[in-house]
Amino acid sequence: MTTRSETAEAFRITIAVRSDDLDVNGHVRGPAYLAYGDHARWACLAAAGVDPERLRARHDVGPVNLETTVRFHRELRPLDQVEVTCSFRWGDGKTSRVVQELRTPDGTLVAKVESVSGLLDLTRRLVTDPARYWRDMATHPRLLGL
Repeated sequence: MTTRSETAEAFRITIAVRSDDLDVNGHVRGPAYLAYGDHARWACLAAAGVDPERLRARHDVGPVNLETTVRFHRELRPLDQVEVTCSFRWGDGKTSRVVQELRTPDGTLVAKVESVSGLLDLTRRLVTDPARYWRDMATHPRLLGL
């Protein structure tokens, strides 16, 4: 996939580990890592000026997640803080990729989340060149690598 992310600004958000993120052993559950990634992606879109309702109203499209992988590197524990980054990778096809790193405040890599996504039109087909739609909607497209 050829990318157009060389203009990307780094987007970062810090998230506190919550008690409901823990399993019975006091460790952060695997799905919580996915939730941190989801939260950071939506926060990045909001920071870029993208409103999903406006996107739907203007273009009759909405985001869809097609694949997500998580690679765990270190465990998070109660009361930890985790910084999540977002890096959008745009190609010429119907999908894009978001690469995210989750790190502790001292910079230790906790996990890496990679997602493949696209935009669906009302007929439920992936649109061609999703970057064009995001660029049109974003007030800060550099946060999305555009």
